[in-house]
Amino acid sequence: MNYKVIDKETYYRKGVFRHFTEDCTCSTSMTARIDVTDLVRYSKMTETKFYINFLYILSKVLNSREDYRMGYLREKDELICYDVINPIQYIFHKDTETFTLVYTEYDEDYEKFYAAALRDAEEAKKTREYGFDIMNHPNWFDASCIPWLSYDSMHLELPDVHMFFAPVVNWGKYKEENSRIVMPVTVRLNHAIADGYLVANVFRLLEQEIHLFAGL
Repeated sequence: MNYKVIDKETYYRKGVFRHFTEDCTCSTSMTARIDVTDLVRYSKMTETKFYINFLYILSKVLNSREDYRMGYLREKDELICYDVINPIQYIFHKDTETFTLVYTEYDEDYEKFYAAALRDAEEAKKTREYGFDIMNHPNWFDASCIPWLSYDSMHLELPDVHMFFAPVVNWGKYKEENSRIVMPVTVRLNHAIADGYLVANVFRLLEQEIHLFAGL
């Protein structure tokens, strides 16, 4: 795990950062439906799992810009940017109706990431422990699928962690609309390090990367 320290005096969001860490601590979130038609077709054509394919694309998008890789070291009062952030995926156990967290390292190589994510998910199915271990995984972001519902909006409260900068991303069940397949995605970022533009940019990049990845 490597990172660089951001000089808060020369940070390009200096004023915004100060305001949303001192005056008005809050996060910002947005839900939108993105077009996943090409990714669904690609997954079926290659007999690969749509879920892991989307997780790879999401991880690639969030690693593409420093704003999405920010962190905070409380003991040093340092704003930092990680070299890479990794996804926490969730495995649902039907028998207990509970989840297990799965820490999968991001790899830009799709085949390596796919194999690792699949292996980690299969291993998590053997336990019923929640597996929360954020102390040993500071540069991980939350990536959670809600496959039972194609929802319209979602709101996540994080009232006691105003210096928590890791992205939180959820997505729901995809469905056909106007001859295209769309899927609801919710992106939450801390307002100190991201505004509406940066949140909206995640959706634009997701659709862009899906098009490039699927090549259809």
